[in-house]
Amino acid sequence: MKKILVTGGTGMVGKGFHDLNTEHDFVFVGSSDYNLLSMIETEFMLKDIEPDAVIHLAARVGGVKSNSEYIADFYRDNILMNTNLLDASRRGGIKKIVSLLSTCVYPDDADYPLTPEQFHDGRPHKSNFGYAYAKRMLDVYSRALRQQYGCNYICAVPNNLYGLHDNFHLEDGHVIPAIIRKIHNAKITGEAPVFWGTGENLREFTYASDISKILLFLMENYNDEVPVNIGTTEERSIKCVVSLISQFMNYTGEIKWDTARPSGQDRKPSCNKKLLELGWDKNNYTDFDKGLKMTCKWYELNYPNVRGIT
Repeated sequence: MKKILVTGGTGMVGKGFHDLNTEHDFVFVGSSDYNLLSMIETEFMLKDIEPDAVIHLAARVGGVKSNSEYIADFYRDNILMNTNLLDASRRGGIKKIVSLLSTCVYPDDADYPLTPEQFHDGRPHKSNFGYAYAKRMLDVYSRALRQQYGCNYICAVPNNLYGLHDNFHLEDGHVIPAIIRKIHNAKITGEAPVFWGTGENLREFTYASDISKILLFLMENYNDEVPVNIGTTEERSIKCVVSLISQFMNYTGEIKWDTARPSGQDRKPSCNKKLLELGWDKNNYTDFDKGLKMTCKWYELNYPNVRGIT
């Protein structure tokens, strides 16, 4: 049995570890417990908890709007958190870390499907390049520490996440929670929700608790420096997602699309072949429609006491 520290443990993916049937002892920390922007607090956290391994989920995240407007902030904060954690862990003798990246690390002109070998072959999309470069550097630094110090620090690449306990802030949340909140607000106010872009762009979506299971699977079964894509490979258009959420939340009003605003990349299909070769069963992924319906119902049952609103 290992004591595994989960940073960002109070967030959506972190919550998924609570329901896992495992012999490991998980310790969950959030930003209110320790400030990873501070090296002093990061070192104190590791001395206080004394973990055997770390699953690193903590990050400053946001949607297209906030990523576009606060480029430097996203870069700085994520670089600091990642560097502080890895440095302090290395000095503290922690041999295994599994860090969560993002598909935004891939070059804007990458070949499809996306594979980790392409990470550093070009510039990421301009809509979130500050966050993307910070996540790329997490991969670079993990490899550097492996080569210089022998640290077994690995990285996993999800795609767009959704699920219970998400952040439903309109600017700082993921795609799906922002859509859910806008549709719900439209039901309350009677004002048509407005979404950026055309809605034709495609994305792959993975239920958050599936990611929790996969990260533990990698903790136990993977030790290579090359990152692993861990999301589903089923694509849905944003317009399709808006339609499904409207259906699940019984919204029949008008939908508006602000085509003067950016949509983000047209598509980002990924390849999860390596994960499947390691033994992960693709049937373990939660069906998208089922997961989305559960998420919508959870939001309605818990509103307004959900993250990003209260």
